[in-house]
Amino acid sequence: MLRFLLVLSWRNLWRRTRRTLVLVAAIAAGMAAIVVTAAFMRGIAARTVHDALANLLGDAQLHAPGYRDNPSVRYRFALDAADVRAALDSPQVAAYAARVRAPAVVSSERRSLPVTLVGIDPPAEQSLSFLGEARIEGHGPKDVEDTGMLIGRRLAESLGTAVGRRIVLMSQGEGNVIVDRGFRVTGIYDANPKNLEIAYVFTGRATAQALLGIGGDVTQISLRAAPGVTPEALAAALSRRLPELDAAAWPELAPMAAGRVQMNRGFTLIWFTVVAAAMVIGLVNTLLMAVFERTRELGLFQALGLPPRAIVLQVVCESALMLAAGIALGGLLGWIAIVGSGEGIDVSMFARGAERAGLNTRLPLVFDVPDLILTGLAGFAVGIAAGLYPAWRAARAVPVEAITRT
Repeated sequence: MLRFLLVLSWRNLWRRTRRTLVLVAAIAAGMAAIVVTAAFMRGIAARTVHDALANLLGDAQLHAPGYRDNPSVRYRFALDAADVRAALDSPQVAAYAARVRAPAVVSSERRSLPVTLVGIDPPAEQSLSFLGEARIEGHGPKDVEDTGMLIGRRLAESLGTAVGRRIVLMSQGEGNVIVDRGFRVTGIYDANPKNLEIAYVFTGRATAQALLGIGGDVTQISLRAAPGVTPEALAAALSRRLPELDAAAWPELAPMAAGRVQMNRGFTLIWFTVVAAAMVIGLVNTLLMAVFERTRELGLFQALGLPPRAIVLQVVCESALMLAAGIALGGLLGWIAIVGSGEGIDVSMFARGAERAGLNTRLPLVFDVPDLILTGLAGFAVGIAAGLYPAWRAARAVPVEAITRT
């Protein structure tokens, strides 16, 4: 019976070739739009998370209590403490970087600007911050003892300085004492987004510690979670092992970035709902027209002994065939569009707006197979549900009235 109904449904679809092709094309266009939009929003979310984590954030961070409210070297902790070392060596931690961060003012002969001084261990930063992938003119700090200064391109332009020239940095050290020191610019980095280039200056961690008078203490440890460990789970584990320190996952440290990711997910859901509603309206309209045009035919089938449930199944089969063709074609078109985008969509013409939003100037389209499968299944289920009403209308026809209808 099912095979007979499938053959009959297939033939019925092509009795009105133009109408069937238009509906299949509409379903394919809707599916392709959903797939591309989902890839675009997933790309924005991935770029947002990447930029947030690369912005000296990591999956989680450790601070002394009070530091996040008042980022001063007054709130610091010992890196060499046994419990801290034990926590950092746990299997839940893939990598970490200990830093000294303090507000500062950097000056040249041209002007003075506020920045954040960051004392780093250069090898540890390669996998935990944007420095690992940044293009650098000259070179950055080579080790914790390095006394050179790495600054951003925009900061160098604002200060009117260059590699090899000297700048003066002033900050507040231990005991609220104002400290200052001259540094030679050994490197200028390019970053994306560009606002990073005016935010941070880098030197060796031991150099920053000596300048601020804090011995071997640090103000921040940024951590990357091991595979399979979520940032929240890592922060919770650190809180249990180091209750005297403040451990937080990146969504708590960067709520705006986390909110943007949630907003992207919500927008994708709204877009899917709109496209699905349009698809349902078109499908119901087409199937109802097909049912009304074949009223006598359906009545004859019932008079010959075809039960109402078979009539319902036939109309549902027609819906399923159109949906399967449209969803498969739409998924293929969406995949082609994503692959054809290469490294992503270049938004450099809107660079100013992108930077203010914290976005990169190239947004990748991230193709995710589960997204395609779930979207296809959801669209198919919605379409089948939409086809039930025309099928129910067809099964309600009284055979004698349907046959005699003109």
